[in-house]
Amino acid sequence: MGKKILVVDDSSIMRKMIKQTLLDERHTVVGEAKNGKEAVQMYKALKPDVVTMDITMREMDGFEAAKEILSFDPAARIIFLSNLDEDKYSEDAKRLGARGYVNKHNTKAIVDLIEKL
Repeated sequence: MGKKILVVDDSSIMRKMIKQTLLDERHTVVGEAKNGKEAVQMYKALKPDVVTMDITMREMDGFEAAKEILSFDPAARIIFLSNLDEDKYSEDAKRLGARGYVNKHNTKAIVDLIEKL
């Protein structure tokens, strides 16, 4: 059975690509946010199974949003999707409590990680 997913990315093109990848795998995208502030509000309202989170966004970045979401719900399952230096940022993501860090263009890895959660 598919998971309910909140997609967070400041790029509408990237949100559309991620959404299509998830829909192709029978997941449900319950919401889309373009920044961390929207992500926190939508997480509280929608209570998704998983959040895919970009790192660099206006108003509130992905790390700050993840901190707020995890303080509200310590069991939140957040996966960071980014093109930034994986070695540097994946450690930060783990320390924060995220469930993973994947290059946002590696759709197979995104789907595999979501299905393991």
